[in-house]
Amino acid sequence: MTEVPTTNSKSKPKSIHKAAVGRLFVLEVSGGRIHSISPDGSDRKVIVTDCHLPDGIVVDVGAGHIYWTNMGSSPGTNDGSIERADIDGGNRRIIVPPGGTFTPKQLQLDKENGKLYWCDREGMRVMRANLDGSQIVTLVEAGHGDTDRRDQTRWCVGITLDPERKQIYWTQKGPDNGERGRILRAGIEIPRGETAANRSDVEVFFDHLPEPIDLELDRNNRVLYWTDRGDPPRGNTVNRASIDAKPQAPEIVLTHLMEGIGIALDVPGNRMFVTDFAGSVYSARLDGSGELNFLYAQGNLTGVAYAEI
Repeated sequence: MTEVPTTNSKSKPKSIHKAAVGRLFVLEVSGGRIHSISPDGSDRKVIVTDCHLPDGIVVDVGAGHIYWTNMGSSPGTNDGSIERADIDGGNRRIIVPPGGTFTPKQLQLDKENGKLYWCDREGMRVMRANLDGSQIVTLVEAGHGDTDRRDQTRWCVGITLDPERKQIYWTQKGPDNGERGRILRAGIEIPRGETAANRSDVEVFFDHLPEPIDLELDRNNRVLYWTDRGDPPRGNTVNRASIDAKPQAPEIVLTHLMEGIGIALDVPGNRMFVTDFAGSVYSARLDGSGELNFLYAQGNLTGVAYAEI
């Protein structure tokens, strides 16, 4: 005799939505590799190899892409590039070909307007392009030619965007440990009738910094964060400052880094992630408390991005 089910035989629809999982994407410049890592340091995977001195990385979660900059075959050679791949490292392709930018460093995504922004160190420029690499535009030109290139105060390194005020922020790092680093800001668009080299709207946000590198903006609280790889006590740090009520001096929230470079914020989770050139990955709350060095001796690390995928 066949047993008759006592429950409704109609199957319940399965949810098609998976819970988002946080991932870190970390650039190892010494090995030319991109790592995908859980935020606690576990489940590490190498997803891209054979990069040419990778430095900046962003994640386009909606499209399932990562973008990263390659400084090129060697610093000082005009063969930098930008690449794109799927989040798992597949379908890799060049977006900005070698020589389309000199030495690209930190990279930012403006998803709403379909743009990539980056700083070009030896090119002494702040640049922008469409997500497919077309329509490359120089927004800021801090110098031009070999003579200017020898002046490291002109080198543009870190970048972030403030969509609310339609501004860009960038660092000009200065010489190593030189206390001549600056953070500057200007409008996203060049003022009418002006050029990238003679903009009248460039404002110095902070100067006389040891050696500021990468930038991130907490857009909810209007607070700018940055790494500084210069000498202690103000260098080897993570700093922050309100961009609307700028203090006289930045607040130092993390210390004792070994040439801090990459920084990524998880504002809803009240945490930051930082990478340094000695190969460590750190996490901490946004105020710097609860610092944890959860990976170390990982090669020379540069950029880091955090995304929930």
